[in-house]
Amino acid sequence: MIRGMRQVYSDYTDEDQAVWKILFDRQMKQLSRMADESFLKAIDTIGFTDRIPDFDEVNVRLKETTGWKIRVVPGIIEEADFFKLLEKKEFPSSTWLRAMNSLDYLSEPDMFHDAFGHMPLLTNETFCSFFRQIGRLGVQYADVPEVLTCLGRLYWFTVEFGLIQRDDEDLKIYGAGILSSSGESTFSLSERPKRKAYDVFEVVRTDFDNTVIQELYFVINSFEEISNSLVELEPMLEEIATKIRGAIADPKLSL
Repeated sequence: MIRGMRQVYSDYTDEDQAVWKILFDRQMKQLSRMADESFLKAIDTIGFTDRIPDFDEVNVRLKETTGWKIRVVPGIIEEADFFKLLEKKEFPSSTWLRAMNSLDYLSEPDMFHDAFGHMPLLTNETFCSFFRQIGRLGVQYADVPEVLTCLGRLYWFTVEFGLIQRDDEDLKIYGAGILSSSGESTFSLSERPKRKAYDVFEVVRTDFDNTVIQELYFVINSFEEISNSLVELEPMLEEIATKIRGAIADPKLSL
């Protein structure tokens, strides 16, 4: 487990602040008409502005709303650690920010993705319930790679690249990977990608490529839908785990 790391706010340079401001202003202008209302409200709730957020202040607001907190990490962490943090209502975030000459492309997520994309909805109780359930299942089935693959796909097509269309409303964005990307924000709502109604069983059987812009998005109608879908999914995950664990315990079963 990652321990002892913290955000040193005084280390951010003027260029860092300028980068955050450019990205924040650009996305807020776009997302005012593209993002789900829950995200726009959450931006206000969490108190984000065109200044780099102070995680100490963010944690105060999260404690007041949902009880979550931010855990500083160096970057991408081990899968097992990630699920453990979610189960404990902790979200892992890096503190490094992209450079001015890399505004639109990164090989791995930076703080703008982690903070702007993910943290606002950590003030939403229903979304947080779904998020924590993924963590719980990841811990419960940490020894079953096949189940973790299913959970990874679920996370990708919802938390990272999810779209939402509430009753009688236009299609909107709620996934962090889209919210934090100017190009994908525009692309995801255009006529170019393929979109499907959310079906948890189809989602966990659908592979993805994390090196390219997404060509398929799943559309939910509410955060309650994805939270409730985990109740439907869990028997299938348990069946997979039982077969895999049984085959390991008795190799003859895998013949």
